[in-house]
Amino acid sequence: MCVTDDDQLVARAKAGSGAAYEELVRRHYAAALRVAWVMGAGHEAEDAVQDAFVRAHAALGRFRADAPFRPWLLQIVANLVRNSHRSANRRSGLLGRVSALRDTAFQPDPEVVALDRERDRALWAALADLPERYRQVLGCRYLLELSEAETARVLGLARGSVKSRTSRALARLRGVLAAQVAEDHVC
Repeated sequence: MCVTDDDQLVARAKAGSGAAYEELVRRHYAAALRVAWVMGAGHEAEDAVQDAFVRAHAALGRFRADAPFRPWLLQIVANLVRNSHRSANRRSGLLGRVSALRDTAFQPDPEVVALDRERDRALWAALADLPERYRQVLGCRYLLELSEAETARVLGLARGSVKSRTSRALARLRGVLAAQVAEDHVC
């Protein structure tokens, strides 16, 4: 299959091309999986993503041709996870799975690796302690690198809400991490 943009693939998938929809799945599976993890699906992330792709395929007829496919799909993923989210325990495995996504091709000095892991642990712990509304916005904006508009669409929020929640969440993270650094230096 030649490389083409999502709009062309969606049009072909709407017309019944299974190969076009397969290419859309291939292109967006990793991002959808990360959204599911960020939203707290835990070990059920892959099931949620598969369900989202099935539902997206069934809803292709209602998809607006002038809208971007990726935010629409990621919103389906976010809604599925949010709707099936039954307990906070599903978020407990998030940190380890997201850490596994890091590129391990380059291995720096072991001391640097240890310091990076400690810093990452502190950051993930601080993120895990944030209220869900802040964690979701930061996950979309910084882990998934979505724009404010895409984040708003995925989370079903106004763009201004994304902006203000991002600001508040970052301020909280800075405060928590600064307090940890100060505490570490006192000990």
